[in-house]
Amino acid sequence: MSNGLVRGSAGRLGETIDARRAEAASRLDPRERSRLGQFMTPTAIADFMAALFTHWPRRAVLLDPGAGIGSLTAAFAEQFRKRAPSRATLEVHAYEIDPVLLAYLRRHMTDMAEPATDRGLCFEGFVHDRDFVAEASFLSGMGAPRFTHAILNPPYKKIATTSVHRRLAHTVGLETVNLYSAFLGLTVALMAEGGEVVAIVPRSFCNGVYFEPFRRYLLERAAIRHIHVFDSRTSAFRDDAILQENIILRLVRGASPGPVTLSFSQDASLHDLVTREVPFTEVVHPDDAHAFIRIPSGTPDLPGTGAFQYTLAELGLMVSTGPVVDFRLRAHALPSPREDSAPLLYAHHFRDGHLVWPITHKKPNALALTPETRKALLPCGFYTLTRRFSSKEERRRLVAFVVDPAELPHPLYGFENHLNVFHADKAGLPEDLARGLAVYLNSSVADQAFRVFSGHTQVNAGDLRALRYPDRATLTAYGRRAKDSGLPLAQETIDALVERPRGR
Repeated sequence: MSNGLVRGSAGRLGETIDARRAEAASRLDPRERSRLGQFMTPTAIADFMAALFTHWPRRAVLLDPGAGIGSLTAAFAEQFRKRAPSRATLEVHAYEIDPVLLAYLRRHMTDMAEPATDRGLCFEGFVHDRDFVAEASFLSGMGAPRFTHAILNPPYKKIATTSVHRRLAHTVGLETVNLYSAFLGLTVALMAEGGEVVAIVPRSFCNGVYFEPFRRYLLERAAIRHIHVFDSRTSAFRDDAILQENIILRLVRGASPGPVTLSFSQDASLHDLVTREVPFTEVVHPDDAHAFIRIPSGTPDLPGTGAFQYTLAELGLMVSTGPVVDFRLRAHALPSPREDSAPLLYAHHFRDGHLVWPITHKKPNALALTPETRKALLPCGFYTLTRRFSSKEERRRLVAFVVDPAELPHPLYGFENHLNVFHADKAGLPEDLARGLAVYLNSSVADQAFRVFSGHTQVNAGDLRALRYPDRATLTAYGRRAKDSGLPLAQETIDALVERPRGR
């Protein structure tokens, strides 16, 4: 059955839906869940999401793409029962393709339709066992938006450039690299003017070059009205052991940008919920060429304001991904250095703030000097490095080191692709500037600023270009004080240096 219609009066599913969610999850093939990116919404989060809607008309048409067992629709129906006018009608369109989940979804749709309310609300539920991306691309291309509300927890799965879903989204002007952003973009495309969308999605779309076309698509069609952040990376989908950082968004189709409500909680229990309102310009900076979506933390004088306002270009500095892609130069890799070689540095060569090279490791320690390898090498000098990847729950996302030529007396250096390298037009930096830059990047202030616009553990060169820095004199002063304090520095010492105004 491709379409199922049930009618009746909206009722409450009660506390059984979480038990059914666990039961359904146990019946799913783990490989198929991974292929489809299926992670079902806990009831506490579903209830919170449904409560974010603000418009409750006499007739609402709700879209729930990737509906799973219907947790989000059930939560919305309960809010509609409480807040809509008497004798109002709720029409639901729920999409799901997994046969196990479809059985639960149809059951819950029937439960929602049972006459159990004293307000006599009419419920019409349609279950569509069709591919949402394919159907939404077609409907969007027809130019017929018709939904007043949408609530979604879309599947999380990368989609290849050659995939059918990528091509379908492209036909309606949506360029994206993941199923969740395809679902969210197409949902926005199907909304009526003023329609509200509430979605729980990974935060990864907020920054980075790959998601820039999607961000622009979204911001051109809808206004962000609310962003909720979970302080714990593991809390939103704890039952599924998901470590992706998720946020909840409320969007309004066709609305002008305005104040954005930010809310924060430690975990999915939401017992410590705090909220505040900020101007839209604090979320998407007007002069940001990449339209990053930032989530201000509220800490005063974060980079980008006050003393921290300079771009790397304004400082005469550059940052690049390490130019050595080791598998491409495998034929020239050496386990140990020799006279006609250059050091090859990986993140594992830095331990507790110190360079440890060479070391016994499965990865090489050097590159033979050849015309091919010389193209990927940088001249001897002071360089500031950061790791491109941090562990899931590491204290800091930004971890910086300094390469000191006194510790590495070789004419040329190789920096592997999992490092970011700060340099001055492919040459080294003045020592105090290099050390001061590392102090700043290792500070809690810089790390917190980075988290404002980055919700994943990867630290890209583009992210570091988007960060704001103190001026060169301040960075140089940090470096001098760091040397005077003795290296390596404790975190408390780093934070005291960065928080102390220049010249004191």
